[in-house]
Amino acid sequence: MVDSSLRRVDLGEVPYDEGLRLMSEWVEERREGRAPDRLFLLSHPEVITYGKHTAVSDLPVDPGFPVVPVDRGGHATYHGPGQLVGYLVMNLRGGGPADVVRWLETSLIEGLASLGYETVRRDTPKGADSLVGVWTPQHHKLVSIGMRIRGGITSHGFALNIDPDLTVFDRFTACRLPDVEMTSLRRISGGAVDEAAVRDAIAKHLGAS
Repeated sequence: MVDSSLRRVDLGEVPYDEGLRLMSEWVEERREGRAPDRLFLLSHPEVITYGKHTAVSDLPVDPGFPVVPVDRGGHATYHGPGQLVGYLVMNLRGGGPADVVRWLETSLIEGLASLGYETVRRDTPKGADSLVGVWTPQHHKLVSIGMRIRGGITSHGFALNIDPDLTVFDRFTACRLPDVEMTSLRRISGGAVDEAAVRDAIAKHLGAS
């Protein structure tokens, strides 16, 4: 179980390379005790990021925007307009990776439920590729999660599809799951989605104020 009390920080669209630079600074601030645990809510221009164990065959040949290696867990994923990205920079205080991931999945599910969206987490069968994230009951993936923990401090976090261009996911293998169907809150609801309400609900259920 993760005992969290987070400071919420709302940002707009941040270029991905700038986000990585800022995240490194946020981690050092937390490590040195110069800042509290924080949740950063933002978006990125179009980019595909991937972890060190991602197969080259999972990546797009020519997506028309950057493809960037990163130091988090997980495999290839997409960030772009219409997506809410949450970066968690917090001290686990003795917790482990499984604790923080389960807490994050559960909190996101509760936040989405408060807005009327039914979502679930999925256990990963032994030997299978990771099913970490948040899914619809029909097993369409709504939220991708990829984190890094070093010295007890977390970084990176989650990407929630509010209303991105879902056709981008047809150009590469997301999360090392070739048969996964990505979805969004707009596709689920069939109409416009209030991003501010989504931000508020997610922040509330993550204990961020």
